[in-house]
Amino acid sequence: MIGIKDVVFLSTYPPRECGLATFTEDLVNEISKVGLVRPGIIAVGVESYKDARVLYTLRPQERASYLRTAQWANSHADLLVIEHEYGIFGGDCGEYVLDLAKGLSIPFIVTTHTVLLEPSAEQRAVLSQLGKLSTKVVTMAQSSIPILNKIYGIASEKIIFIPHGVPAMQVESREKLKAANGLQNRHVISSFGLLSPAKGIEYGIKAVANVAADYENITYLILGKTHPCVKERMGEAYRQSLLDLAQSLGVRDNIRFIDKYLTKEEVITYLHMSDIYLTPYLSKEQAVSGTLAYAMGCGRVIISTPYRYAEEMLGGGRGLLAEFRDSDSMAACIRTVLSHPAQKKEMERKTLGVGRTMGWATVASQYAELSMNITRKIRPLREYPRHNDTVERSEMRI
Repeated sequence: MIGIKDVVFLSTYPPRECGLATFTEDLVNEISKVGLVRPGIIAVGVESYKDARVLYTLRPQERASYLRTAQWANSHADLLVIEHEYGIFGGDCGEYVLDLAKGLSIPFIVTTHTVLLEPSAEQRAVLSQLGKLSTKVVTMAQSSIPILNKIYGIASEKIIFIPHGVPAMQVESREKLKAANGLQNRHVISSFGLLSPAKGIEYGIKAVANVAADYENITYLILGKTHPCVKERMGEAYRQSLLDLAQSLGVRDNIRFIDKYLTKEEVITYLHMSDIYLTPYLSKEQAVSGTLAYAMGCGRVIISTPYRYAEEMLGGGRGLLAEFRDSDSMAACIRTVLSHPAQKKEMERKTLGVGRTMGWATVASQYAELSMNITRKIRPLREYPRHNDTVERSEMRI
């Protein structure tokens, strides 16, 4: 009989407000239901964690912490999953995480959240070495597989595709949700996520202003608080510039800013309320977008700039692509959706078809199966109490 394995995830984690933290929380919540593995968390950061699954804390800017974390993982886990994102780990390009990887005697997986097509030499070196040291490298975009192989030198047989998960929730109909939020008989467009200049929301506002001349009953919901890093650097200057833009274009009444960190339930509710989900991102490099994945899961028509993940997900008539930094192109896409209800309905059907394959339950099962396959081949179940040595745990808890 195969024993349950201890799989620990190295990642940011709530209450930290970032997409990576939310991703990891959603994933471990669902893996807990699978039964094959017991998930735990090594949290990257200095927050106070209430979740009992946070077993250890890594201090990202303290280099010695990485080797201590590896030693802890060697004694407490059968497998480590490193959630890799730029800006999370210490060093100029996150190279401190290599100290941890080299100190591990247990197998580890790398889940790549950003795969740059044109990395700096240092960025390429870090991810390349992580990939070579790992047992498997997970990507959430099929388009990243050849990039990981050719640019980062990671062997093809190591790379595995597992999609970004999306939550499953039962909600009221679109029209009931609109009515409950004072949006009845209106065309609702939404964008959500932590607000930053890279999101290109100004182009969305300009596109809505273009369309509002013919569709006065259009509302654009800009959902989410300002990204903490952006707020620290420039305060609310970007948000204020968007408010000023909407005012100058005469569409302030068509734009609603929901300035808060949304719960998962709120995000899903707003998405189901929407007729169009808009991602006007500025960079072609965007390998994965959790917000676009959520909109796919809700079966919404998506209009996006052609970053890599959007091109992959919206092919086959599942959405529309607008040019980068081109509000006229974006406006033309919006007009197409609003003026062709039958085409809109067909796009929703196709999008939902793919979205249903991305549920967290399905994704968690794939991670659990991968974990079991790796640990079954490499080492037997160890005999020790489940994370009970509180002295070791407390050394790095903050």
